[in-house]
Amino acid sequence: MHLKRSAFLTLINSQSVPNMEFTASEIFQDFTVVAIPTKTSFRGITTREVALFRGPAGWSEFSPFLEYGRDESRRWLMAAVEAATHAWPEQKRTSIPINATLPRVAVDQVPRILKNFPGISTIKIKVDSFEKDADLVEAALEYAPDAKIRLDVNGGWTLPEALLNLHDFHLRFGAVFEYIEQPCESRADLAALKKEIPMKIAVDESIRKSLHEDFSTLNEIADVAIIKWAPSGGFAEAKKLIAAIGLPVVVSSALDTGIGISHGLALAGSLDTLDYACGLGTVSLFESDICTPAVTVANGEISIHRREPDPALLAKYRATGEREEWWKNRISQILEGGSL
Repeated sequence: MHLKRSAFLTLINSQSVPNMEFTASEIFQDFTVVAIPTKTSFRGITTREVALFRGPAGWSEFSPFLEYGRDESRRWLMAAVEAATHAWPEQKRTSIPINATLPRVAVDQVPRILKNFPGISTIKIKVDSFEKDADLVEAALEYAPDAKIRLDVNGGWTLPEALLNLHDFHLRFGAVFEYIEQPCESRADLAALKKEIPMKIAVDESIRKSLHEDFSTLNEIADVAIIKWAPSGGFAEAKKLIAAIGLPVVVSSALDTGIGISHGLALAGSLDTLDYACGLGTVSLFESDICTPAVTVANGEISIHRREPDPALLAKYRATGEREEWWKNRISQILEGGSL
C-alpha cells in the first residue's frame, strides 16, 4: 500500500506542525495489524484489532473501533501520525497512578479480573443498573474494601433512571463513589442530575463525540473530564481541549495495546496537574500485550517510557492478510478524504 504523498502532507500540515519531508512509505514502515483476544467481553469486543506502524520518532498505533466511520477515525490517525513523527511533550512525572477497570462480568469472576491490577486504590466498574450490578460493586469492595469506586454508564440512563439508580447505589454503598462517568447522554439531563446527586459527574462521550462544540460551560454538567489520547487527535489537540474545558482530567484509554497506552501515559505525564488515577491499565484485559514486558500495573502505577512491540508477539497475534488489507484501505480512505 503506497499512500499518496500529497494526502500525507495534508495530514501533517493540518496539525500545525513543521512540514516533515517524509514519504508515506517511510512513515508507515513496518506496518502490522494484530488481533488480540480479550480475557472477557469488553463493550462487546472479544478480539481487539489494532494497526501498528513505526515512524522516525518511534512506534505508534491506529485503532479506532471497527464500526467507526471515516470522520470519527480521522482524529485517531492524526494522533497516530503525530506520535510516530514527533517527540513526546515534556514530562512532569515518571509514572502515572492507574485505576482498575472491571467489565460487567459474573460476580465470581471479579477477583480474577482485579488481581491483574496490583496495588490499585480505585476501581472503575461498567454498570447497567443498580438492580443488575449492585452485586458487582459489592464484590469489588469485598476484594478491595478501601477502594474508591467509579461507575461508568456510557450515557445509558435517562434522567429518571439516573436519579433512581444513583439513589439506590448511594443508599446501599454510601460515599464510596469517586464519580459517576457519563450517567446520561444529553447535556440537559446531566445538568439537572448534577444538581440532585451527592456524587461527582465525569463526562467522556459528551466530550469525545462533540469535539467541535464550545466546552466553556462544561462545568455546569460535570466535575471531571475524561480525555483519551487517540480520539482527541493526539498530544497537541488533547492539550488544547483540556485547556478549553478547564476541569480536572482523567486520561483514559480506548482499549489500546501497550504502544497506544504508552502515548496515553505520556499525555498524562505532560499535564501540570493530575488529581485522579488514570484509566490506562486496560492491557490487563487482553490475553497478552504486544510489548515485552507488558504495559501493565505494578504497585498501582505504570511507568512512562516509549515502548516497542516484541517481534515474536507481533508474529503470534498478526491478523490475516485480508484484515491487514482492510486496515490499509481504511487509512487510505481517511487520507484521501482531504484535510484532517
